[in-house]
Amino acid sequence: MPTDKPVVVYGASGYTGRLICEYLREYGIPFLAAGRDGKRVKEAVDAVPGIDTVSYDIAEVEHTEEALTEAFTGTKVVLNTVGPFSRYGHEAVRASLNVGAHYTDTNGEQDWMIDADAQYGAEFAKQGLLISPGIAQMYTVGEIAAQICLEQPGLDTLDIGVFWKGYPTVASTNTILTNAAFSKAYFLEQNEYVEWPADAGLYELVVPGQHELGLALPWGGTAHPVWFKRDPRVASVRALGGVFNRPLMLGVPQIVAAALEQMEGKSDAEKYEIVDAFSAQVRSEMPPRENPRINISLDSVHASGPLGRAHCVIHGNCNYKQTALLNVHAAVHLLQDAPRRTGFASGCQAFGHRELLGALRSFGLVLDPILEVHR
Repeated sequence: MPTDKPVVVYGASGYTGRLICEYLREYGIPFLAAGRDGKRVKEAVDAVPGIDTVSYDIAEVEHTEEALTEAFTGTKVVLNTVGPFSRYGHEAVRASLNVGAHYTDTNGEQDWMIDADAQYGAEFAKQGLLISPGIAQMYTVGEIAAQICLEQPGLDTLDIGVFWKGYPTVASTNTILTNAAFSKAYFLEQNEYVEWPADAGLYELVVPGQHELGLALPWGGTAHPVWFKRDPRVASVRALGGVFNRPLMLGVPQIVAAALEQMEGKSDAEKYEIVDAFSAQVRSEMPPRENPRINISLDSVHASGPLGRAHCVIHGNCNYKQTALLNVHAAVHLLQDAPRRTGFASGCQAFGHRELLGALRSFGLVLDPILEVHR
């Protein structure tokens, strides 16, 4: 059944989906909360404080292109949180195209971003629409820091690190294992994708503001090499990320190795069953609400060139709330004005890095960036 709501939150029963609904309420934007389990969607939305102050509808929808097309008909913006996106994203993107809606998602999968660009970017651009996958704290805030560095001319290399304190979820674990089982991870070297060593294990990084080294992984390659590949200022990009919890990071490669060992010689369908089984071992209920005193984030970008250096650090809190707000800011912009770039584009490319930073600052989710420049 067509909707009269300008924004659809697909995957509203999830943790990030519910937070997106919260910020849509704060902006007073009517929305359709959609998902595969109508009861869970209703429970999640009913838990939003003050939800009765905004107009919204609930929809249970089958995850097929046809059903999603029908559900999305009439909307202007689709905010998708249903992942892993390499597994479930195509139907939602095609449905958005079918109804002429802009599309964003919260993915953390480099292979999905490359595919989304190759398969759908030109068609979205042809229709004057935006497809902006990967609007999320883990990538977009680092991109904001990178763009602040790149305000200085003559810098062409980005070294990006992101750290956070958060809770592992079924969805995040599923994404990690899906990336490991079905895709390669790339960094950008002189405008060419180069594969990260599959057996490199954990990387030690210097974390600004603390004495202890941090442990990090490529996390499937991250979005940054994809976003900056067609930026004429940038030639090389490496990005690594990790949680501040060192024991948890030490356990990630072991979980991945155990899952991959079980997948040896299995069909894709069997591999997905193993991914789902391992993911189910993580908490399946809604994670506890983020505490800004505990759930902090840190994004650090070193930018360099032949004769220049810049370093930008952005400290924040509540990375899931950052993700939700960034997507809602995108929706607010798209309901009022055209994006700066149509087709495939990052959040910063579509809406402006200073504008996104302003939104995060206005809600108290990040500190003012720390910028050091050496010319």
